[in-house]
Amino acid sequence: MSTPPPAAPSGPMQGIRVLDLGVWVAGPFAASLLADFGAEVIKIEEPPHGDPIRRGGQFTGPGAHWCIDGRNKKSMTLNLRTARGRELLGQLLARADVLIDNHRPGMLDAWGFSEARLRALNPRLIVVNVSGYGQSGPYAQRLAYDRIAAAMGGLLYLNGYPDRPPVRTGIIVCDYITALFNTIGVLMALYHRDARGGSGQRLDVAMYECVFRLLEATLPAYDKLGIVRERIGNVSPGFYPDDMFETADGAWIVLSAVTDRHFAALCRLMGREDLLHDPTLATPEDRGRQLTRLQALIGAWVKQHRRDEVLALLTEARLPCAPVMRIDDIVRDPHYQARGTIIDVEDPQLGRIKQPAVVPRLSATPGAVYRGAPPLGADTDAILRDLLGLSPAEIAELHRQGVV
Repeated sequence: MSTPPPAAPSGPMQGIRVLDLGVWVAGPFAASLLADFGAEVIKIEEPPHGDPIRRGGQFTGPGAHWCIDGRNKKSMTLNLRTARGRELLGQLLARADVLIDNHRPGMLDAWGFSEARLRALNPRLIVVNVSGYGQSGPYAQRLAYDRIAAAMGGLLYLNGYPDRPPVRTGIIVCDYITALFNTIGVLMALYHRDARGGSGQRLDVAMYECVFRLLEATLPAYDKLGIVRERIGNVSPGFYPDDMFETADGAWIVLSAVTDRHFAALCRLMGREDLLHDPTLATPEDRGRQLTRLQALIGAWVKQHRRDEVLALLTEARLPCAPVMRIDDIVRDPHYQARGTIIDVEDPQLGRIKQPAVVPRLSATPGAVYRGAPPLGADTDAILRDLLGLSPAEIAELHRQGVV
């Protein structure tokens, strides 16, 4: 059973105010992570529709994506196409610690928020510019989404099988990778400012660079050995055997027996001790050269057992293994339940809905979900009143003029 959420923000980011000026994922999800750990996040959205992610997608439905990325945030509508809207943004920036923006490069300047203006408004402000290609270079003005970054960063070419076209990952992983680097950058900038006595600064977060940073040894292998890494399906280069296998009941498991000790334990479990005396299988490199043969042997043995049976055998033998989990498997899984990895959140539009818990788990200053994702503009009036000091009449006039 989930514990009741705290009534107010908690966590190590408490007292930090973040303006989330982004759309979709690469910028806003970083703000979501900061909000999970207590930051006050004000999401500024353009009326009348707000962030397109509110409308979900073909496979998620309206609100399903937003309930994750919008939790713990406040929503304020603000029309930055108006002079009054930009004036109000300036007042908010003067009171903020972090601005996260992923509009095209130069958009902030076009709105009148040059680097000099931002420093004049708030020298302590940390400004995060998220874009597909970065704020400089010949591609800076090109548009990019997740798949574009995967292609440009070198990841897409490596996904799939050698005899088939490249395949995208099952989720928008490049957006989320970018958001993680975005969050790391904010935390480092805050540490520099608050623990080291530094000033605010600007972060240039390019999606393709975040993806490229995670390409393992692809670059040095090419630089020193001339190796152009190709698609190799489910094989992990240098780690054999390590693959997915189908069970007797049509499920799939992952099995990794990549060390000498694990390979020996697997051979004994399969009743194939003779393989331990085969000189062509003596080292991981040898096993890599015999991979097709090994996969057939292991696959035939796994196929003799039902999923739960073979996982029990492998676990008892201390071999790394796991079922390939669907989302319905995850919801029922006892380990997920015991650790509270899935929580119930009261969403103002969708009602009670399951969501991933806050990670990582901090022992002294844990994060929490204390508020469901707000409807568009739900906090506009309160922010104008409490943070900017506007009167009810002034707020009503802003509504009348279409500024908020």
